[in-house]
Amino acid sequence: MKMPRHRAGGVTLAELLTALVVVAVLAAVAVPLWRVHLLRVRREDAIAALTALQSAQDRYFGQHARYATLEQLGLERQSAHGFYGLELRDNDDGLGYLARAKATPKSGQADDTRCVEFTLDQNNRRRALDSEGNDRSADCWR
Repeated sequence: MKMPRHRAGGVTLAELLTALVVVAVLAAVAVPLWRVHLLRVRREDAIAALTALQSAQDRYFGQHARYATLEQLGLERQSAHGFYGLELRDNDDGLGYLARAKATPKSGQADDTRCVEFTLDQNNRRRALDSEGNDRSADCWR
């Protein structure tokens, strides 16, 4: 009578290599998708900063009948999480402004070539530009 052979426990080299290939393929797909998602989520930092600036400008205009500078509003020159630098240009007559949020180089958000710069003015005109200067307002201001 023949005795059945028992296979030794463990993982073969072929099984190990197959598992490594599957993990490598998943990582090759997941990491770039995560990076794109992260850049898109960080755009909310610029939108929130510009919206807060617009709200502060509206309050200031209601009290002083003119728009203010960033210093007069008591706002920082960076967004809340530091991904974007803020700048505010006003008209000489004080009856208009253009707020700009531009990705800061050291934040990692500068890699976002699709939405490099956001702008917002006193008439609630929202624009966004990519790295080549093309209008991307519909994509970026979601």
